[in-house]
Amino acid sequence: MTATADPARKRTAAAKKPRASAPRAGAAADATSLDPAVRAPLDAAIAELDTGARAWTLLTLGQRRTLITRLRATTAAVAEEWADVAALSKGLTPGHPLRGEEWLSGPYAALVALDAYADTLGALASGKSPLAGIRTGTAPGGRTVIHTSPLTATDRLLLSGYRTEVWLEPGVTLAEAHREAGLGQLDPTSSGGVGLVLGAGNITSIPYLDVLYELLAFNRVSILKVNPTQDALVPVFERALAPLIEPGFLRIVRGGGDVGAYLTRHASISHVHITGSEATFRAIVPGLGVPITAELGGVSPIIVVPGEWSEADLRFQAEHIVTMRLHNSGHNCIAGQVVLLSRDWPQREAFLTELRAAYDRAPRRPVWYPNSDRKLEAARESYPDAAWCADGTRALIEASPSEASVLETTEYFSPVLGVVALPGNGQEFLDAAVTHANDRLTGTLGANVLIDPETQNALGDGFDRAIADLHYGTIAINSWTAFGFLTPTATWGAFPGGTLEDAPSGIGIVHNAFLLDRVERTVVNGPFRPFPRSASSALRGYGLSVLPKPPWFVTSRTGAAVCEGFTRFRMTGNWAAMGVTLVQAFGA
Repeated sequence: MTATADPARKRTAAAKKPRASAPRAGAAADATSLDPAVRAPLDAAIAELDTGARAWTLLTLGQRRTLITRLRATTAAVAEEWADVAALSKGLTPGHPLRGEEWLSGPYAALVALDAYADTLGALASGKSPLAGIRTGTAPGGRTVIHTSPLTATDRLLLSGYRTEVWLEPGVTLAEAHREAGLGQLDPTSSGGVGLVLGAGNITSIPYLDVLYELLAFNRVSILKVNPTQDALVPVFERALAPLIEPGFLRIVRGGGDVGAYLTRHASISHVHITGSEATFRAIVPGLGVPITAELGGVSPIIVVPGEWSEADLRFQAEHIVTMRLHNSGHNCIAGQVVLLSRDWPQREAFLTELRAAYDRAPRRPVWYPNSDRKLEAARESYPDAAWCADGTRALIEASPSEASVLETTEYFSPVLGVVALPGNGQEFLDAAVTHANDRLTGTLGANVLIDPETQNALGDGFDRAIADLHYGTIAINSWTAFGFLTPTATWGAFPGGTLEDAPSGIGIVHNAFLLDRVERTVVNGPFRPFPRSASSALRGYGLSVLPKPPWFVTSRTGAAVCEGFTRFRMTGNWAAMGVTLVQAFGA
């Protein structure tokens, strides 16, 4: 998910549907260049999927829901092995405090998605819209808003203070949203054919979730080519996804770029979906004769709106930013990379002191993703005055706007965090930061905004307008965009407008368990202060969080146990065990 771009080619805001390029060329050459011994099983797998695609159209919505419940059982059965294999593959040995990341971003993400899709299929099978009973609202610019979480009392407790909403494209009415929710499941006998999913190499739930979305949003069966970094997980995926593999709805294959190239040009492939780098996307597109969707990452801003913060606020939000950068050692398309800070904020230096300290004291971990050493060296060459910490594995770059071009147009996909100071306070700063993020930072995938509730309340409609003006596919307010990624009823993907010629963050969306059409973005809201300090904010109407520190924070002392406990609760529903987990959460 590494991308470089000229700031001038940032984006267009007009919504465009994914489209195909010119008719494919060179397919025969690709076919003959691949070893016949490698090609034959790929051809056989696609032939089996051709049959599976027809079989899928014969299943009723009720039968599809039953299939999802079977998937839930097989996924729960391998959850512990999934998390363990993933952690070891990233150099997180038993006992490492960050192993909980692999529970949340692996089996947890899969299980909550399965539950959400089952609910959608159940609603459609009974003749209802998936949005029946779901709270809705409006946003600036004539946008319809779907409040997508929390939806249950359990989520209101365990994830208190966090909520997500999906904004539809301007002009989409609530009646249209209800009528169109369901996508491919509104016409279940129509086949989407056989699709190719080129899996991500960093977060282990991504290929799993992409396969699910292809099947349920588009009635499209898939051949999944895993990234070589996840080869060790293939046996786990095969058991977790056995209910899809057995009837011919899925085949999983390994291989390098030559296998991927062959599959993209295969005559029986009707669609390609990729999570990866913009460079790989650009290599695929020429001559591709079928539609393609993609999630390609970008350079994510973290806009820090100045206010009057306590020492505890400064420290908590510094750790929040460090989590956005260092989760998975920075190998995330959703990683925050550029902090936009007010140079006129009286507390700027105090905040930077906390940020530097938190960045250095976060637990040490391997920088494991292929070619990360080259990315770090490139940062060293571009910014020789950068501060390096954690045994020289993390860079902190403080740059003026005139010096920040490389930082703002290169997705480092490794532990490189930048700080850029802009003028102004209040609304002046926020508007300048939104414009800077829109115009200067490559990509449209995710943006983060940190603002104390008193300042947000004072800005009022001006704050809402600024969020509407921020052109990103997921916007997290006092949260991290990863929360939107993990929430299955939210959507994940670039802001609409990407094209084959200019798609720095990709084209299309995934997750989207309500199967909404004409989506513009997801907005996440979280608590500015954790428990118990959130109690005083709640008394003034700013919301309550019962978590003293989110377990996904890289500075959480009990994060590994709590993330595992959250996942096991999703598997079993055992409240007694969950009680123990909540006690552990208070030791963070």
